[in-house]
Amino acid sequence: MTAAWRLDDWLRASRDRVERALARWIPADAPAGLGQAMRYAVLGGGKRLRALLALAARETVAGCGDAGLEKVLHAAWDEAALRAACAVELIHAYSLVHDDLPCMDDDVLRRGLPTVHVKFGEAQAMLAGDALQALAFELLCPADAGVPETTQAQLCRLLAQAAGAQGMAGGQAIDLASVGQPLTEPELRAMHVRKTGALLRASVCMGATCLPGGMNGLPAGAAQALERYGAALGLAFQVVDDILDVTTDAATLGKTAGKDAASDKPTYVSVLGLAASGRLAQDLYEEAQSALQASGLPDVSRLAALAGEVVNRPN
Repeated sequence: MTAAWRLDDWLRASRDRVERALARWIPADAPAGLGQAMRYAVLGGGKRLRALLALAARETVAGCGDAGLEKVLHAAWDEAALRAACAVELIHAYSLVHDDLPCMDDDVLRRGLPTVHVKFGEAQAMLAGDALQALAFELLCPADAGVPETTQAQLCRLLAQAAGAQGMAGGQAIDLASVGQPLTEPELRAMHVRKTGALLRASVCMGATCLPGGMNGLPAGAAQALERYGAALGLAFQVVDDILDVTTDAATLGKTAGKDAASDKPTYVSVLGLAASGRLAQDLYEEAQSALQASGLPDVSRLAALAGEVVNRPN
């Protein structure tokens, strides 16, 4: 079996694991049709990149820290990583539901399907997003998880910081305020480090927190290296997203193509040009790989492969 096939097998098995968990944990019986809207928002497909990063990071650091405690609680740490993987997907899904609303990006297509507010109405879409956000944090702190409450608190803190005013929400605020405004590349980067990059970086850090001592249990320099990897990958994702928005049709993207240009929003392509944006994506990919090599961790192959998936993805 070739390395490519092994990667495909891991991707398939990991996505299936996440899908089953999400289907189990998102309530179908929430009142007044709310559960139906929540499940529609999350279970309609997607790359599950954030979830995959969390699971890959957990597998990368497994065995680090207190070896005895890691062995005793191995299944519990894996369960915590699965919950972290699902939590970041719920936050991502809620952000898409809200971003698509008429008061934000006013989009009608997501993952090849009508957006949540188109199918269920604006009020129900708003409530579905609110409920998904709350459920994300509920998943991270179950009463019977077998994982120390300090780890649960660390996971909640990482996710809250990535989703809040200094992360995703703050980046979206900058994005809305930047319509029709010329931005420099540093200003554009500052926006996307928050809007897109923060949650991707948090996905890596949350997976790496699922071990005895959290990220403090990693070998010297490994935590910082993983953070650098997550930061480079998060920005690379956005650069590629901007490239695909002008080079790929809506059927392939699963969402409205060319929407940013039509809305007069600054993008990497509009600021740097298409060729320079491609070079930046490659530079960020190499930066991510360099960070992994500097981590000193014995097997970074899954995270390295996911970086390639980000930069070379078709949609």
